[in-house]
Amino acid sequence: MKNAFAIVTLSALMATHAMAQTPAAPADAAASPSASAPAAQQEPDADAQADAKAEGLPKVELSSDLLYKLTKAEMEFKSGQWQGPYVTMMVAAQQTRDPRLARRASEMALAAKQGGEALAAIRLWRELAPASDEATQFFLGFVVLTDKIEEAEPIFAERLANAPAGARGVALFQMQQILSRANDKLYAYSMVTRLVQPYLDMFEAHLVLAQGALSIGERDRAIGEANKALAIKPNSELAVLTLAQVTGEPEAAGKVLAAFLQKNPDAVEVRGAYARLLVEQKQLEPAREQFLLLLKSQPDNVGGLYALGIVALQLEDTKGAEQYFKRFLAVLDKSPGDARDPFKALMILSQIAETRGDTAGAIAWLDKIDNRESSGYFDARLRRAQLIARGGNLDAARKALTEIETDDPANKAQVLLVDAQFLRDAGYVQSAYTVLENALLRFPDNPELLYDYALLAERLDKLDLMEASLRRVMALAPDNQHAYNALGYSLAERGIRLQEAHALIEKALQMAPGDPFIMDSMGWVQFRMGNLAAAESALRRAYAVRSDPEIAVHLGEVLWQKGDKAEAQKLWREAQGKDPKNDALKSTLARLNVSL
Repeated sequence: MKNAFAIVTLSALMATHAMAQTPAAPADAAASPSASAPAAQQEPDADAQADAKAEGLPKVELSSDLLYKLTKAEMEFKSGQWQGPYVTMMVAAQQTRDPRLARRASEMALAAKQGGEALAAIRLWRELAPASDEATQFFLGFVVLTDKIEEAEPIFAERLANAPAGARGVALFQMQQILSRANDKLYAYSMVTRLVQPYLDMFEAHLVLAQGALSIGERDRAIGEANKALAIKPNSELAVLTLAQVTGEPEAAGKVLAAFLQKNPDAVEVRGAYARLLVEQKQLEPAREQFLLLLKSQPDNVGGLYALGIVALQLEDTKGAEQYFKRFLAVLDKSPGDARDPFKALMILSQIAETRGDTAGAIAWLDKIDNRESSGYFDARLRRAQLIARGGNLDAARKALTEIETDDPANKAQVLLVDAQFLRDAGYVQSAYTVLENALLRFPDNPELLYDYALLAERLDKLDLMEASLRRVMALAPDNQHAYNALGYSLAERGIRLQEAHALIEKALQMAPGDPFIMDSMGWVQFRMGNLAAAESALRRAYAVRSDPEIAVHLGEVLWQKGDKAEAQKLWREAQGKDPKNDALKSTLARLNVSL
């Protein structure tokens, strides 16, 4: 739907075994032949015999010859071969009539991306295990994804007919989920239409038809089918969610959900969908009201608590956001089995503490992200070191960087980059340069390292090295506007190769037309070229976007040269008020012999 309209769909609520994935391969089959061998061992125990009998598996003697062939096949497959191992498994499956060998053959073919061979193996697997729901599911999923979708129809019809009355609705949803993956949506929908004819008295049948109609762009038909489902079961949350989904417009969907909630105020799923829709439409206060209603009925609903925290942040209610995120974490602590990662909530709480000047509190929240498996472990550790550095303890900040555990080369390069930034910001330019020089020995093609290395090289008056490094960044990352801008600005600042500098900055500006710092560079190169009107225009646009002290310094100098000294001094005073230690301002005032 438009605007990423988030509503629970059939597949989300009625998710079943997905067919598109490859079945899990037996663990270390080569080392443990029994993992892929027939059920009967040379000396099977009683439990194994019982399991094999229950599964309808054949009783096959695992001869030394068969064991050798299976082990050899597994070893060859691990070495990268697939054809020989696949043939071995297929032949063994046909000879022993053991479906697990056919299943293993299908795994090998799927891993090798051999669709025809995979389908042959799945067919054999299903032939050898006709009662296996798993084999049937894989077969259905595979033929639907290929050009053999028509083979699925009689199987679906049989499954629907044989399903107990109480489970037929789920069977209909399973069918719809599988067919939703079909490449030929029109054929899939025509098949669904035929298959559901005996079950049109069920609301699930109409929901399946609604989803199918939507998949082929028949929105009016989809709306009609969803309304039929609601007529059969007026209090069905799934039916009204489907109707809202197929309407096509958030405003219309909102009316559908609001009307349903008037009659069914306890409809939790619908209220959650309505609240999310309001957020999508930027109606934050009404959305908060809906989430609060949800929280009344489910005080420990982690999804609702997290959503309220996000909405509060968007409403600039940091105090409320902090309360909701703390409750969110407290509920997660009581539910150790919950799979949610608290990383985002902890990071937000850290940012809230940092915003109010509580650096120690910000670090304390980050310290709770101590699990290396967390998606945000690295970012949290890096941010923690940056906060320590901001507090003025350079040694402790650099030590914190060395304690970050990561195996990712990109992350390792990032740690070195931040270490150099700490040293540079503390005034140790040569040491920062050395850190990056050594880092580039390990990661010579890392654009971020090269870019910062170039800037430090310029500060150390190593101009040839600076230019070479920036040109290397351009080669590695042609869309990196900062490299073009940096080189162009450096040339303009030195008053050399001004046409080339202008071309470089122009290219950077084309990549990022709204970047105030690139606008500043354009104004500065125009100034150097003597184009005062163009320079003033570019710098005023830049300063309007961002009133940065350095932009003010440049604009002030242009105005000074144009004779508007009063406004120039006003701008410089503004820059001085924001950054009294600004080097560009100091050098400009000294060069022009101006006292503020």
